Amino acid sequence: MANLKLVDVEKTYGGTVNVLNNVNLDIEQGELIVFVGPSGCGKSTLLRMIAGLESITSGTLDIDGQRMNQVPPSQRGIAMVFQSYALYPHMTVRENMAFALKLAKKPKEEIDAAIDRAAKVLQLDQYLDRLPKALSGGQRQRVAIGRSIVRDPKVYLFDEPLSNLDAALRVATRIEIAKLKEAMPQSTMIYVTHDQVEAMTLATRIVVLANKGVAQVGTPLELYETPNSEFVAQFIGSPAMNLVPGEVIETGAQTVVDLGDGRQVTSAVPTTEADKGLKVNVGMRPEDLTATDGTAAITGSVNYTEELGEVTLLYIDSPQSDEALLAKLPGIHKGLRGSTVALTAVPEKVHLFANGTSLLYR
Repeated sequence: MANLKLVDVEKTYGGTVNVLNNVNLDIEQGELIVFVGPSGCGKSTLLRMIAGLESITSGTLDIDGQRMNQVPPSQRGIAMVFQSYALYPHMTVRENMAFALKLAKKPKEEIDAAIDRAAKVLQLDQYLDRLPKALSGGQRQRVAIGRSIVRDPKVYLFDEPLSNLDAALRVATRIEIAKLKEAMPQSTMIYVTHDQVEAMTLATRIVVLANKGVAQVGTPLELYETPNSEFVAQFIGSPAMNLVPGEVIETGAQTVVDLGDGRQVTSAVPTTEADKGLKVNVGMRPEDLTATDGTAAITGSVNYTEELGEVTLLYIDSPQSDEALLAKLPGIHKGLRGSTVALTAVPEKVHLFANGTSLLYR
């Protein structure tokens, strides 16, 4: 099992098309690191650079202190699980899992023992003699994961492994991957996904990629509760955080922001006297908004509702935003469409951003 260190890693295609810039990461043994970001941000490219399937234009990649830039993929001690299962259709589950070990000329007893261990962890014991066509999508993905486990690599790389599964299978297989990690606490895993739920539930830490680099690194709750920028604040969390413009009118341990037309909000983000008059964007998550009879932070008319059973989403037309603002209320709320609402949030749940950056990270 391994530690990884990336220092000033860059990727450029053809000398002109820059994809990644100045990526610096320290990944500790036993972590499950998840790369997330918008399409085209370079998360799969970064994963492939770690695997050796893409060259590193500049910068360094070390695994356990050994420089890997020029080391072939087969010698990096890495196993990769792709979106497509890439199973050999004419081979049984056992044969698929044994294939790489046979190529490495491992003894039969060692191969059988490794397959039995992996099959037990992944609950594939009863499927070892079946062909891939006789398996469900989730079972095939488990076989692909098992093929990696038997190699006992230093690092496991997962490139959107659940994207080809339907919703129910994604949930079931995500839980299986979480249990797999628990059963292998010393294993280092790096996982690419576009699914926030996968990232929030699986990750030890999340790496948010944007603008050709790393936007923020932290635990799921750190990114959710203290995003360092408007981008991270709106990318992490679903529905996205509401942002409304305002002006700081009172500073100190708590900050009061004027939101116009009699609307105000208090934030627990501290400011100094020099911040008085500062133009900010105030961030409030939909689930943190509650109705108020006092001074409101958000007012408007409910133009649409989504009753999801456990929660009700309100889409609010407000002069404070060109886009609908969202409130997420627990339980079922009927008859709110067309009504006028006044909402606020407790100071600890109110974020402040200036020029796109959280005031907590100035």
